[in-house]
Amino acid sequence: MTKTIYFGNLPWAATNEDLEKAVQQYCEVISARIATDRETGRSRGFGFVEVPADSAQTVIDALNGADWGGRPLTVNEAKPREERPRRF
Repeated sequence: MTKTIYFGNLPWAATNEDLEKAVQQYCEVISARIATDRETGRSRGFGFVEVPADSAQTVIDALNGADWGGRPLTVNEAKPREERPRRF
């Protein structure tokens, strides 16, 4: 069983690999992805990391509010994606 953790207020220069390395200190990382703008490819300042369910709270407790590149991280359990109406 896995859980997805939301990471907000990430530094603009952070990469998927940086995010994975930050979490690997606390548990196994299944996947790590920083959201990017479709048009520019630039980071949107948030990302998601998938970890084993029994390790998720440890990561949240350790990294929520931690300083990364001069920015305090917001870390919590990701909420399910809401269905949005399709655009035509």
